[in-house]
Amino acid sequence: MLELFSSGLVSLWLNVAGVPDLNSSESIGLTQLQETPDRSAETMMKQYLKQIASRGLSEATQGIWLQSGAQSLANHQGTTPLPAASITKVATTLAALETWGVDHQFETLISATGMIQNGVLQGDLVIQGGGDPLFDWAEAIELGNALNKMGISRITGNLLIVGNFMMSFEDDRTKSGELLKQTLNSKTWNDDAKFEYEQLPKDTPRPSVEIKGASKVAAKTELLPKQILLLRHRSLPLTDILKRMNVHSQNEMSQMLSDNLGGIQATVEKAANAAGVPAAEIQLVNGSGLSMDNRISPRAACAMFAAIDHYIHPRNFTIADLFPVSGWDRDGTLEDRDIPRAAVVKTGTLNEVSALAGVLPTRDRGFVWFAIINRGSDISSLRKQQEVFLKSLQHQWGSVLSPTVIEPSSWVGARRATLGASGRNEIIYGG
Repeated sequence: MLELFSSGLVSLWLNVAGVPDLNSSESIGLTQLQETPDRSAETMMKQYLKQIASRGLSEATQGIWLQSGAQSLANHQGTTPLPAASITKVATTLAALETWGVDHQFETLISATGMIQNGVLQGDLVIQGGGDPLFDWAEAIELGNALNKMGISRITGNLLIVGNFMMSFEDDRTKSGELLKQTLNSKTWNDDAKFEYEQLPKDTPRPSVEIKGASKVAAKTELLPKQILLLRHRSLPLTDILKRMNVHSQNEMSQMLSDNLGGIQATVEKAANAAGVPAAEIQLVNGSGLSMDNRISPRAACAMFAAIDHYIHPRNFTIADLFPVSGWDRDGTLEDRDIPRAAVVKTGTLNEVSALAGVLPTRDRGFVWFAIINRGSDISSLRKQQEVFLKSLQHQWGSVLSPTVIEPSSWVGARRATLGASGRNEIIYGG
């Protein structure tokens, strides 16, 4: 959390930061801004663009937006949709929150097509996916242990995959089923499964569920024989899923969430409406960001970030619960990045795109929402210039060491959710 939330300065800070009064009916959209540019910001922006141009890159293909509260500080091509790579995931994040809420958990149902006798399931094991984008080795291992606790150690039939199921970011359901079958029986583990098991608590049992048949993808559950519901597996809460997705910029997760939302156009509409920007400024062709045709304007990127912050704050989370925080999340996309401490960011990278968007806490301007979208092939150089630009802004407006250090509230203490936790498997069948 922002430490300041427990202090008497909260109202003043939220006003400076641009977080609207939650009791007000005023829209948080960023389309009705005060056009009062900051001269120092404009000067630094022009110097930054000049450096870009000196490397032979066209200024027309670069985009910048800087904003504090309802004040636009500086912009260049700010309303022009530009290839933004994984800034796409900001749209997915906003649409997911608006649709499902912070505590939503995706359910995977595990059923049987036959009776269980003496530890043997006489039939098929049916996995009905519910769109969980973060079902990994740890989740599969604990699922196997739950089946063992129910007394199931052998299955005479097949493993049948139905619905939207993905394991360990393998978006091919057939391959996901094969991975799950392998993981349920520790005797068939490969090196990857063994490595992931070593990351779990030392007292974690090794599952032993032998499936005699094959792993297959079934069309619909209603076409299968009558089933007995064995257990219900619930995913991590949505906030934890989104945090992991954004820290590592995980493409398959974002694509699956977008699919669950009804497809990419539904995702765009939800994000644009929530952010209060024209849908024309969010032009997407997929949920992963893996296309030069995914285009977002710098203004829209900032608007979506601000809308997420507006949504998450009254629910006792911070935007840091959803995105990487410089100085806190040292792995993933922030590894080897020199971004000002406490900035909450989302990166985006393609062969000819380097993008960076988020919020920079400052002493004089509060929360400064920013988006920098660069077009060029020297990604390393573009990243360094982005970092220098942000540092110059922070130097101009002052850094904030206390009481405004952003910390992810849901990833500390007892609130932190872990993969492979047995408590998210609800046993239904009592034998």
